[in-house]
Amino acid sequence: MSRLTALDQLLEQYQQLQYHQDPALRLRLGQAQQWLKNRIQDTHQTLFNQPENQLMAQYFLQRLYGGSEFDALALQIERLLKYAHKAEKMIPENAIRTGLKSVGLAVLAMQLDEQVTIQLLRDYPLDQPIDDEMMRLTLIRLDQQQARLQQLELLDELGSSLDKYMNSFMMHTAFRMCKGVAMKYHFELMYDFIGEGFVAMKPMKSAADFIQQFTEKERLIVDNVHSDKPKPFKI
Repeated sequence: MSRLTALDQLLEQYQQLQYHQDPALRLRLGQAQQWLKNRIQDTHQTLFNQPENQLMAQYFLQRLYGGSEFDALALQIERLLKYAHKAEKMIPENAIRTGLKSVGLAVLAMQLDEQVTIQLLRDYPLDQPIDDEMMRLTLIRLDQQQARLQQLELLDELGSSLDKYMNSFMMHTAFRMCKGVAMKYHFELMYDFIGEGFVAMKPMKSAADFIQQFTEKERLIVDNVHSDKPKPFKI
């Protein structure tokens, strides 16, 4: 069985998202994701602003928390799967394994955010700007508590994988060597998706430590929301 079978399954989940066929849902999803990214930047400002963390912070916001950037990547993943045997030869196994975790997190984020967006469209006019209270009430109605906690657990697992598999000279060397092949077969976006994780890690002592600090605060916010605390996003 191909090591990329899981990637095929993730792509299918992504393609089943409703916003692909619903312009209003797509518009509101973009707004909801922008609210989330703004909230994350505000919550983790101190962590993100540390010089060694800035690249990883951008990787989180642009890659792992979805958005329009993932659409183009999904198209390339679909093409990549047609040449799975070539991809498995040119990309190191541990890079594939860690890349799958990253893609899985991006798809999960899209799934959860779409659920939020559907609820927003049910409860509020499309042109009403999203604010903290709207989002608080929406998250309570959806009861995504367990799903969000699972998302954070997967993030912690990614941090461990990054430290274990990606932070080695041999892995960096092997990955750089396959860049030419990736360009030849037009897998640049997938290569960059994994490669940006390498680049983001370079200034850091430990990706796992960064992610654990991030998830600790995120778990507190999840608990605040579902404990009906006022202003749960301000910590």
